Amino acid sequence: MGVVTAVSRNEEYTFTKPTHASITLLAGLGVEGDVHQGVTVKHRSRVAQDPTQPNLRQVHLMHAELFDELRAKGFSVDPGEIGENVTTRGIDLLGLPTGTLLHLGPQAVVEVTGLRNPCLQIDRFSKGLLKEVVGKGPDGELVRRAGIMSIVLVGGVVSPGDEIRVELPAEPHRPLQTV
Repeated sequence: MGVVTAVSRNEEYTFTKPTHASITLLAGLGVEGDVHQGVTVKHRSRVAQDPTQPNLRQVHLMHAELFDELRAKGFSVDPGEIGENVTTRGIDLLGLPTGTLLHLGPQAVVEVTGLRNPCLQIDRFSKGLLKEVVGKGPDGELVRRAGIMSIVLVGGVVSPGDEIRVELPAEPHRPLQTV
């Protein structure tokens, strides 16, 4: 089992999201009071492509272990600073298959839809950071480490300290792709 270490949201389009004592997830919509809340896509680049496409990026989850790695390389990154809504510890988020259900606290359930595709804004936040969260794997494949995206199936309040229970989908598992 994992644990929620921080929760963040922002009503405005900014790269960082302030942390809060709790957030409320709304079924089919996302994080109450967050700029990315909604049935259809809210991310600016995706809205420009097709504003009617479904919002598969309602809740962004990031593993705190990444922040530990980045600190060891001289970067200072705290929860919410690179845009995530839920910061976790103890779960290999990037290793989860598409369709995994994450039970956040006593009520909320999100379904993992894919990987975050980090953009140049990460380097504006901290020069050189993009290279640390996007790299090459042993076979030369692109490896994205900037968290995962999900949709809200069951709403509820999520707070730091809440347990996270992982429910894997039926096999065969589909690896995460960018959304």
